[in-house]
Amino acid sequence: MPKLQIQQRPFLTRPEQFQGVPPFVAEILARRGVQSDQELELKLKYLLPPNLKGLDQAIALMDQAIDQQKKIVIVGDYDADGATSTTLMMLALRDMGAKVNYLVPDRFKYGYGLTPAIADLALQRYQPDLLITVDNGISSHAGVEQAHLHGMQVIITDHHLTTKATPDAEAVVNPNQLGCEFPSKALAGVGVAFYLLANLASQRAKQGKSSSKLVQYLDLVALGTYADVASLDYNNRILIDAGLKRIQQNQCRPGISALLQIASRDPQQLQAEDLGFVLGPRLNAAGRMETMDIGIECLLAADFATAYPLAQQLNDLNLERRQVESKIKQDALHHLAELQLDQQSLPAALVLFQPHWHQGVIGIVAGRLKEQFHRPSIVFAADEDGEHIKGSARSIEGIHIRDAIERVAEQYPHLVRYFGGHAAAAGLTIRKAHFSEFQQVFTHLIEQMDDDLFQATLWTDGVLPHPELQLETVDLLEQLGPWGQKFPSPVFEGHFRVLDYRWLKEQHLKLRLALDTGQIVDAIGFNLRDQFDFDPMQDHVDLVYTLQRNQFNGVVSLQLQILHLAQNKNRS
Repeated sequence: MPKLQIQQRPFLTRPEQFQGVPPFVAEILARRGVQSDQELELKLKYLLPPNLKGLDQAIALMDQAIDQQKKIVIVGDYDADGATSTTLMMLALRDMGAKVNYLVPDRFKYGYGLTPAIADLALQRYQPDLLITVDNGISSHAGVEQAHLHGMQVIITDHHLTTKATPDAEAVVNPNQLGCEFPSKALAGVGVAFYLLANLASQRAKQGKSSSKLVQYLDLVALGTYADVASLDYNNRILIDAGLKRIQQNQCRPGISALLQIASRDPQQLQAEDLGFVLGPRLNAAGRMETMDIGIECLLAADFATAYPLAQQLNDLNLERRQVESKIKQDALHHLAELQLDQQSLPAALVLFQPHWHQGVIGIVAGRLKEQFHRPSIVFAADEDGEHIKGSARSIEGIHIRDAIERVAEQYPHLVRYFGGHAAAAGLTIRKAHFSEFQQVFTHLIEQMDDDLFQATLWTDGVLPHPELQLETVDLLEQLGPWGQKFPSPVFEGHFRVLDYRWLKEQHLKLRLALDTGQIVDAIGFNLRDQFDFDPMQDHVDLVYTLQRNQFNGVVSLQLQILHLAQNKNRS
């Protein structure tokens, strides 16, 4: 467990500019860089205008393809963003009268994106006139060439980072491509697809052609954006909030309703984080364990009866995924224990590989290791060809993992075959024979980074005045959401008097705390036995916590969820 330093988030804007809200709310907003009161109004009319480079060319090609009944094939990706993007394209283009099919590469056989082999497969299966990528394609130079050799036109829609010239496609829409002036670089793949389709639909409606109402599909946009851990800037918060409201009102895809029912979640009580932690993993499990077609067919399903067995299959795959992931994580921890590492001797990066590890879950395992040890982590698994291994990378704040891999690729061209991704997450392929050299070179590169980056920090919103410790505050904070990546849920710190304590199942600590107001409030900390030393003889405690609603026997009360606990023997 890395040693934590606790710090208050700095103010990025001025709290005084927010009128009509309690001071603690003004401070929370200022710590997240909210610019104005308008940013609290998550209305679709405030979405950024569609000045995406390549958008007009893409719309013209798609409009023509629909009118001329050309065959269109969507090339998707095998994660939740890719699945929702593919589904969105299929539904909206069908509404417009297009002849459209989809293809998602099998991650185990073909790997990621529009490769030459996928262009060949598209030809063999559908003989398309137009290929449209979603959530991939920005690095697919060879795949675009191959599609052109087969007489196909290509539109790339993607959001991944690139420092290189774009492939020679007929149109490329990506807010992160060179020369694109769209102000938000945080759109997920499904957000890019939404912008493209909404503007195509609008143009066709004005011309009296068959069109589509894209608002009805915002549930897919919200799910794909949140599950892809996109930064929640104002634009993405508008998209997520609109989609979340549709799910809460049961105006969503039957597949989403079926997944929620299997997960025993009430749609009306759904929070944005449930998109990432309840729906996202079940959808992702298809691409991780089998084929994302199951996830896409679930989302495409026209009615609940069709969707439910597919949702059940996704749930089963997710249970299998969790078992496999747990086994690999135990393997990885055992391997690290054999190296007899402690926090002082921990390498700057954790780069691990075992031939029997499962390709579908290495990204999650890398994420768990990154969280546990506060180190950039890359976990590799064997590729099908026996010669290569595929890695999934996750990084800590301040270390741009994709750029770090690119630096290795530039300095040692023989070491990295393919790579792509973002600041916090990336993927790569290397030769198995080069693993040790890559491990050494990558770890050495990370060692050059500033030492402060390797100190884990728990950021808080400061002390919440005791009179604000009420259920109404939970309601108020929920209304200010959605909370998520780069717009984190509020976390508070405080000094409390302990009235009573008990251990639940020997692991979870339950406290009763006395407030300055005379109220008594419960606090709970999960799995705290091995994390913190709690001394019941001391009657005060310093906590870092979040606020939550506790429902028990029909009674709703306020509860603090403990993230960090400390006791100062010299303080009372």
